[in-house]
Amino acid sequence: MTENKKIYEALGISQRVLSYGEKILDGLKGRFEEIDGIAEYNQLKVIKAMQEARVSEACLSGTTGYGYNDIGRDTLEQVYAGVFHTEDALVRPQITCGTHALALALMSSLRPGDELLSPVGKPYDTLEEVIGIRPSRGSLAEYGISYRQVDLLPGGGFDYENIRAAIHDRTRLVTIQRSKGYQTRPTLSVEKIGELIAFIKDIKPDVICMVDNCYGEFVERLEPSDVGADLVAGSLIKNPGGGLAPTGGYIAGKRDCVENAASRLTSPGLAKEVGASLGMIGAFYQGLFLAPTVTAGALKGAVFAAGIYEGLGFPVVPGGAEERHDIIQAVTFGTPGGVVAFCKGIQAAAPVDSFVTPEPWDMPGYDSQVIMAAGAFVSGSSIELSADGPIRPPYAVYFQGGLTWQHAKFGILKSLQQLLDEGVIDPSAIP
Repeated sequence: MTENKKIYEALGISQRVLSYGEKILDGLKGRFEEIDGIAEYNQLKVIKAMQEARVSEACLSGTTGYGYNDIGRDTLEQVYAGVFHTEDALVRPQITCGTHALALALMSSLRPGDELLSPVGKPYDTLEEVIGIRPSRGSLAEYGISYRQVDLLPGGGFDYENIRAAIHDRTRLVTIQRSKGYQTRPTLSVEKIGELIAFIKDIKPDVICMVDNCYGEFVERLEPSDVGADLVAGSLIKNPGGGLAPTGGYIAGKRDCVENAASRLTSPGLAKEVGASLGMIGAFYQGLFLAPTVTAGALKGAVFAAGIYEGLGFPVVPGGAEERHDIIQAVTFGTPGGVVAFCKGIQAAAPVDSFVTPEPWDMPGYDSQVIMAAGAFVSGSSIELSADGPIRPPYAVYFQGGLTWQHAKFGILKSLQQLLDEGVIDPSAIP
């Protein structure tokens, strides 16, 4: 341990911060064992899906051009359908990000005159322009698709009475955001999502229930598609890419819904038949294989972060003792300086661009300035150690990722050190 202390000190972590971190870790052994148990289950689930799809060495070679008869691409989509227990899946580098995956699922499922319902309140900022809550070129609103939302109750529960009242003949699709986004509400458990879907389907059986699964894959043993979701969608540079996928997104669910999404992504009549894998397919397979373990490391980092900052009196969501349903840890500082200092610390802990100072900026798709810290091997990858937040009240930062638990631990300690160095936290506040 003495050698570890020396290298922490060489990396700028004071003895005070390191000792406090070790105190927090002393109480986390049981939580970490639980996380490892879930990772083991999900690792076996991924292996089972790969074996059942008969993944071969030939699958690891990419294609160019049209991508006709791409065995690697087609088999990978079979693997994803196996992992998520769905009829079909679309897994493509041509899906550029999580927002694109969600927009693709929405735009391919909805038609003019339909209505989209969010029964869990306001969606993530970048979806506001997709939907047309904030006017934007090509939004659903421009195509005559209306939108309605029902906010969560003050305690974070579903407002079943108003959800029932909001569902009518034109309600075609219900979108459920699993993670909290830039809000300090609880993340939804798979169990709670299943209860909500069952309630909605009882009212209108033919409605499409879609779950924004970003940041939630492999956190639990079950996925939303196991509890009634018709569609789940997410980004490959988050949990399921395992830190190796250089880009891409996925949609998994009912065969007709996936086929609609493929037709929108490529072209009617071509759908899933085209789309070259462009040399990325090996990283997609290996990233998915590693994803349960990588996600477990990120989860340990999130639990550690909750313990560190809850112990200093800052509001955290979820709390240190609460169950986890995604990899995101929200910490509310109440001041812009706290958010900025935290992100500086995370950036300083990065293996790439550690010397860069993050600053708030007008990021496309957001209605306020956002600061992002992500010194990553894959640009923008939020399964790698990262933190971000909008510069607006209540001035909360959202921490996630860490390809290894050890890196996540260092990042959290570095964030605390930065807050101390900038005077946001008084050293006497540390037990």
